[in-house]
Amino acid sequence: MNGLIATLIVVIVVLLVVAVIAVIMGVRARRVTPEPPKRPTDPFHTGDQDSLRGDPRALRAGDIVEVRGRTYTVRGTVRLSEGSWHWSEHLLDDAKGGQVWLAVEEDPDLILSLWTPVADAGQPGPKTIDFGGRTYHSEESGSATFRSEATTGLAEQGTVRYHDYEASDGSLLGFESYDGADWEASTGEELSRYDVLLYPTAD
Repeated sequence: MNGLIATLIVVIVVLLVVAVIAVIMGVRARRVTPEPPKRPTDPFHTGDQDSLRGDPRALRAGDIVEVRGRTYTVRGTVRLSEGSWHWSEHLLDDAKGGQVWLAVEEDPDLILSLWTPVADAGQPGPKTIDFGGRTYHSEESGSATFRSEATTGLAEQGTVRYHDYEASDGSLLGFESYDGADWEASTGEELSRYDVLLYPTAD
């Protein structure tokens, strides 16, 4: 009888020890916060280039822009919106009377393009336009709202119609009409991120 009681006491003690260990392990498990899974990163993200060459999305009047070694000052900016799509066009001045426009958009990757106003390009509408020795094909058209900052030659806000064309070699031809004015044409080219170097100077 005494042996049976002794055995029961040993079993109870063992069960108590196991229960205590289980409780302790459970508490420790709750205290340890699992690490969130590492999310894959985009190998083409421009973060490093933005830190080295400046962020084109943050451009504003007064900033200095170097495009392929040529230096410009941002005179003003047009911010455009069409539904959920937003982009910017910056008026650049080279201090010698030369002016071009730098377009900055995300679709979803960062896209930079440089535009130079031209005359005698005709009117938008046809599927193809021959100009400057190239045949441009209609790409997209639409309308957007805009607001103007600093010096752009435009009203503070309004609407703009646009019609974009592209040649087989990637050359661009664009038309814009602000607030119902005559169409204005520009030829353009897409820039590499390495073509543009920014020096933010605005306060």
